[in-house]
Amino acid sequence: MNIGKIRRGLTLCALFAAALGGPATAEPALWKVQGSQATVYLFGTIHILKPNVAWRAPKIDAAIKASDALWLEIADNDDPAVMQPLVLKYGVDPAHPLSSKLDAATKAKLAALLAPLGLTPAQFEPLRPWMAGVTLSVLPLMQGGYDINSGAEHVITADMRAAHKPIDGLETAEQQVRYLADMPPAEELDFLKSSLDDGEKAVPELDEMVAAWVSGDQSKLEALLDEEMRDDYPDIYKLLIVERNARFADQIAALARGRGVVFVAIGAGHLAGPDSVQADLAKLGLTAVRQ
Repeated sequence: MNIGKIRRGLTLCALFAAALGGPATAEPALWKVQGSQATVYLFGTIHILKPNVAWRAPKIDAAIKASDALWLEIADNDDPAVMQPLVLKYGVDPAHPLSSKLDAATKAKLAALLAPLGLTPAQFEPLRPWMAGVTLSVLPLMQGGYDINSGAEHVITADMRAAHKPIDGLETAEQQVRYLADMPPAEELDFLKSSLDDGEKAVPELDEMVAAWVSGDQSKLEALLDEEMRDDYPDIYKLLIVERNARFADQIAALARGRGVVFVAIGAGHLAGPDSVQADLAKLGLTAVRQ
């Protein structure tokens, strides 16, 4: 499988729970967690979309408008001044060229994937495997018409900034980068190899994922995002999904026990599957109700 699918469903880099409440509708899924003095909306996003994808349903827009603040996975992921130093610190290793870490078959796959993109393996030599993997998961999508600036978080963030509402993050940019940068070498190579395996399939697979997301089909999203990864890459699944979801749930529970109305927008993969944020919230005594 397909860590590449998870990267496209998470901020970096892509889980069904207790969708407790109403039936799926033909719009992206939205949940509400009601506290005694606070309301938290949970919205699963796709981080990169084609500009013509229509996802802004009235129900979602109303929740955004009603919210006093926005919480994302990270608040500053669109700020080059924040991200570029982290990439240079954790993603670049010119003293140990990428090719020195790859076997012959992986080198051949890399060259074959890069050629149609007008790139060469030499251009990837300074990159660590995880950074090469992230780059390779995005480049084919951009060539296929996907645009990070059309991603759901980007659009919601623009609305909140225009309304002068505060934006915060459940994680820092450095935390997210280090989930990948701190992987053991073998897992880091698996991460890169999964991107190479997914390369030609990236666009049709994401097309299928976006169709499921737009229609609010949580069962389909779980199958596309998570099922195979749980079996094939359990360590990475635990790192990127299980452990993070538990931390997200703790923070969202704190918001629900506060005051006001908050809109939380995180990768759709965190809100589908048996290890979802909703399931973790249920363990904390809070119910996420599908709207």
